[in-house]
Amino acid sequence: MAIVAGVDFGTLSVRVSIVDSERGLLASAISEYPLHRKREDPDFATQSHEDHMRALAEATRQAVTSAGIAGENVQSIALDTTGSSVIPVGEGLVPLDDYYLWCDHRAKQEAAQITQLARLEKLEAIEWCGGVYSSEWGFAKLLHWLRHNPEKRAKFVSAFEHCDMVAATLCGITDARRVKRSVCAMGHKWMWNAALGGLPPESFLAKVDPLLAGARAKLEGEYATSDKIAGTLAPEWAEKLGLRAGIPIPVGAFDAHWDAIGAGAQEGDVVNVVGTSTCIIAYAPKAQLIPGVCGVVPGSVHPQFTGIEAGLSATGDIFSAIARRANTSVEELSKGLTSYRAGQTGLLRMTWDNGDRTVLVNPNLGGMTLGWNLLHTAQDELFAAIEGTAFHTRVILDRMSEYGAPTQRVINGGGIPQSNPVLNQVYANVLGRPVLVPSGKVTGIGSAIFAFLAAGIFSTIEDAQRKICSSHTVFEPQAETQDVYRELYELYRKIYFEFGRPVEGSAFGHVLPKLIQIARG
Repeated sequence: MAIVAGVDFGTLSVRVSIVDSERGLLASAISEYPLHRKREDPDFATQSHEDHMRALAEATRQAVTSAGIAGENVQSIALDTTGSSVIPVGEGLVPLDDYYLWCDHRAKQEAAQITQLARLEKLEAIEWCGGVYSSEWGFAKLLHWLRHNPEKRAKFVSAFEHCDMVAATLCGITDARRVKRSVCAMGHKWMWNAALGGLPPESFLAKVDPLLAGARAKLEGEYATSDKIAGTLAPEWAEKLGLRAGIPIPVGAFDAHWDAIGAGAQEGDVVNVVGTSTCIIAYAPKAQLIPGVCGVVPGSVHPQFTGIEAGLSATGDIFSAIARRANTSVEELSKGLTSYRAGQTGLLRMTWDNGDRTVLVNPNLGGMTLGWNLLHTAQDELFAAIEGTAFHTRVILDRMSEYGAPTQRVINGGGIPQSNPVLNQVYANVLGRPVLVPSGKVTGIGSAIFAFLAAGIFSTIEDAQRKICSSHTVFEPQAETQDVYRELYELYRKIYFEFGRPVEGSAFGHVLPKLIQIARG
């Protein structure tokens, strides 16, 4: 019997789970921290490193107490975080500013410049992240910070992803060169690729903007997968967390990637981490380019496989927006959806309310609902939106299968599937595959699995999964829906590519971007 702590940093809170190798989850605790927004700048989203560390200490102590164990019995602690959440640091790993949180979109201009030059220079690395660099990713955020903080540039030593910064802090590391960087974080968000020599060349970065000259050297160091050790818990932080000093801390990763491991994913599975947005995670035996998929990185999910990341820019956020416009809640609006049949509404809902993350990689799109009549209700739109997110997911799975990553099983993780059986059944029907939903909470279980590996309790991820992952509730495709959804999916695909691709010869590809441009004045 062994006990570890699995940590998951979310957008608004951190959850610490205490997990036993024999009994599974013993207890968990949550501590919140503020998200800083600005009414005058909707793209602004930051958080304080100090707030994160305070909340981590608070949640760890609460979780240990709730589990009824002594903190000294915890043998390892592992953590995942949101990403790309970037913090610039000075000497001694002292933060020079708050984190640019994953949902901070201020760096749109910087991302567009990186994409434009990468295409012009035929930079191969851009192809491994879908062909378009995002305002949510590392280099764009770093460049935005450098441009807007001239008074702090002289103090700039390096920048870190949230998972690497927290691990380094817990280990008492103060030299930026000694911090191990997550292959998961740097591969998916910073164009790091071992086969291409690591980060993009210095010449390319300096050509994007001279402010990035020297950035490559400042981001150098040891890049490692999560089966490697970042360091051991420093005495100062052991006291704050109520744990034993010297326990191992593995290299961290992103939350959705470890949630996939915690959901029991195996080769051939796809995990939909369905929340406010959807992160789609899979892993394959070998690395292969998949056009429009925002990350193909060896070792990023499972150290022995190539991780694949895709997703929907909005899912739960769309459901919430529909309910909000109807002055009700999603829970209230969902009552009665079990009686809906496939295609009953006559609506086709394009789920682009927050742009398209995969496979079009186009942020300049808007939501679209076709087929309205005067009797349609908000509940009809909600059902159509559930179908729409399922159709969009099928587009992504088809693209992955076309390029060597076929799907045998679909696991619906995240918070929404565990409380929304209608969504799971619609997904099974639209995807034409069984959809598995973990019976227990997944958050923090992936972290715990890597903590067990770091402590030497299990020798493989698969051994740990068999022991501590929850069983699944299975939703099988309903035969009577298949013909209807086959017809609707063909319509969806046609609209998806005709309206979503701003390419020459497309009759409608300019419409949604033009509406956004006009609205902005």
